[in-house]
Amino acid sequence: MAGKFEIYKDKKGEYRFRLLASNGENILASEGYKSKASAMNGAESVQKNCADGNCFVKSTTPSGKFRFNMKAKNHQTIGTSQNYESEASRDNGVKAVGRAANGAKIVDLT
Repeated sequence: MAGKFEIYKDKKGEYRFRLLASNGENILASEGYKSKASAMNGAESVQKNCADGNCFVKSTTPSGKFRFNMKAKNHQTIGTSQNYESEASRDNGVKAVGRAANGAKIVDLT
């Protein structure tokens, strides 16, 4: 089920996007961008690449939590997940990105 992307401006004045699942949960957050157009391009890149499992890099934090980054074809990080308590939860998070990004609307909150 499609979620939505929200484009917003952070406290530093940078543009970011977040991908929200259909239940409103934040499942992927971007880095800061200098322009709104770059943040929009990042969200569109997630939509284009979310079905490619090779775009997801799974890792473990120093504190033993699990997370993932989504990378573009040029290997730049597009977005980062929250920390998860288990590998299974993280893997479900990866799947949730695919479900939420496919057909998601991009909402400009700026």
